[in-house]
Amino acid sequence: MNQTKLSLMTGIGKSSISQYLSGRNEPSEERRREIARKLGVQEDYFEKFGPITEIVQDECVNVPVIVAARLMGKSKEWVAQGLQDGVFPWGYAVKMGKWSYFISSVKFTEYTGITVPVKF
Repeated sequence: MNQTKLSLMTGIGKSSISQYLSGRNEPSEERRREIARKLGVQEDYFEKFGPITEIVQDECVNVPVIVAARLMGKSKEWVAQGLQDGVFPWGYAVKMGKWSYFISSVKFTEYTGITVPVKF
């Protein structure tokens, strides 16, 4: 889905959608709920499934592909392809229209010896 389609679905201006996606502005709680309803997910989706930005000690979290790539000194494309090919024991990729990735912070550290930073 692109920004224009989301704008048409929700009635929210395309420039506002763009600012939300870039992180320049944050949608209000009511706007988040409206976007969730229009996307067909539970209304509190963005509160429950927002991006993880902090790791609490040994808690396992999903490490973004770009963070894993930077920690390894590789490109994000290289990491994504490895996940898609199933060659990394610390993560996996699932294709449902587009690719989604999961990298276990605990397994990543166990197998690579690279500690995932507390904040990324």
